[in-house]
Amino acid sequence: MQDNEIAKRGLVLLGCGKMGSAMLEGWLARGLPSGSVWVTDPYPSDWLSAQGVHLNEPLPANPAIVLVAVKPQMMAEALPSLQALGNGETLFLSVAAGVTIANYEAILGAETPIIRAMPNTPAAIGQGITAIAGNTRATSHHMDMSQDLLSAVGEVVRLDNEGQIDAVTGVSGSGPAYVFHMIECLAAAGEAQGLAPEMAMKLAQATVAGAGALAQQSDESAAQLRRNVTSPNGTTQAGLEVLMKDDGGLPDLIKATVAAATDRSKELANG
Repeated sequence: MQDNEIAKRGLVLLGCGKMGSAMLEGWLARGLPSGSVWVTDPYPSDWLSAQGVHLNEPLPANPAIVLVAVKPQMMAEALPSLQALGNGETLFLSVAAGVTIANYEAILGAETPIIRAMPNTPAAIGQGITAIAGNTRATSHHMDMSQDLLSAVGEVVRLDNEGQIDAVTGVSGSGPAYVFHMIECLAAAGEAQGLAPEMAMKLAQATVAGAGALAQQSDESAAQLRRNVTSPNGTTQAGLEVLMKDDGGLPDLIKATVAAATDRSKELANG
């Protein structure tokens, strides 16, 4: 953790469930002093209680960042207690799904620096990707500070505007569930071809994990990697002809899937 400002002024973590715990573990591993962290959580885990942070204690008067990691339905109860920190120098960074910047400004004040982030569940093992967007009060320094914090659990990308958050939700926020279902389907298909259930699942999990790692580490595009595996008139081509058919194939199905999740994200954000 490079930012001395956070170490000096303090970081407040509002909510410390799976996502909050993963981030806190990353920050402490990177050198953020535990004494610089205040955590507010009504049901702290044994792990959290043993970290040496300020747990459910009075908050500092002017922390560098308040990171909001409570569930959206708990927001109305949790956030008003932090109103005194609004309209000041404290940056509010939210990883709560479906809670817009306007919602925060209504409670904290329009002069409050606010950054909204959309992480995904692989953050729990440091393999996530998070997209961020800020309001007009969020400076480049605030964005840098947020990116540094969130990089503890994976990659971070910056959006042009908050309106893109819904599409991010449809792709990477909800995307892990699509991949998990693909693993289920691939394993079930292997069983249908005579493999034992455990063997089919092991093959499916390792194939998806390995292909994802190769796609991320390779300089070649996903399309080129696909072509590399596909011999003319071979087994892969036979499978892809089913998967990539023009009407009702995987491209249409994924497009409809992401659109449905994006639309639902917009509905939730609009209340």
